Amino acid sequence: VARRLSLRKHPECHSMAGGKAIEHLAQTGNQELLTFRLPMQHYQNCNFSFSGLQNLVYNAITQKEKEEGIQEGEILSCLKDVAAAVQHAVAVHLIQRTYRAMLFCIQNSILPSKNATLVVSGGVASNQYIRKGLQNLADANDFALLCPPPRLCTDNGVMIAWNGIERLRAGLGVLHSTDGIRYEPR
Repeated sequence: VARRLSLRKHPECHSMAGGKAIEHLAQTGNQELLTFRLPMQHYQNCNFSFSGLQNLVYNAITQKEKEEGIQEGEILSCLKDVAAAVQHAVAVHLIQRTYRAMLFCIQNSILPSKNATLVVSGGVASNQYIRKGLQNLADANDFALLCPPPRLCTDNGVMIAWNGIERLRAGLGVLHSTDGIRYEPR
C-alpha cells in the first residue's frame, strides 16, 4: 500500500519503510472517511489474509486519484485518511483472527488456564496502533502480551537469516554443498 501511495515521494516519509510511513501518516488521518471490508469474515478459522484488503485499498486509491484528477504516483490529498483506514482495517483483522486463535487454544486446553501469554514479533509488532489493539485484546482475556522493543521488531526475513546463522554455527541442518539445489524467488 505504501508503494501504491508513492510514500517515498512524500516529504515526511521519504526515508521511512512502508509500514512506518503508513503508521506515521495515520496518526493525523481520519480512519472513518474510508471503510474497508475486513478480509475472511466468512471463514471460521484463525488464518490471516491481506490480499482481498489490498485489492479494496488499491481500488479505493484509484477512485480517489480519479476524483482528484491526479495520475498514479502523485500524492493524494486524502493520503493520511487512507493510511489511517488501512492501518485500522489491518489492526482489526489481526485482532479478530488472534482472538479466534486464543479462544481455540483455550477451548482445546492448548494453553494453561492461568498465565497465558501472547507473543507478537516481527515488523507488525513495531506498529504502536496494532500493538495497543493487541494489548487491549490480551488484557480483556487475561493474557500477558510480550513484544520486543520496536527497534528489535525488524522484518521477519532478518530473523530467519539470523536463525540460519545460529544453525550454521551449531552445525544443525546445514548443507555443505549447494549442488542440485534449485533456487526460486518464491
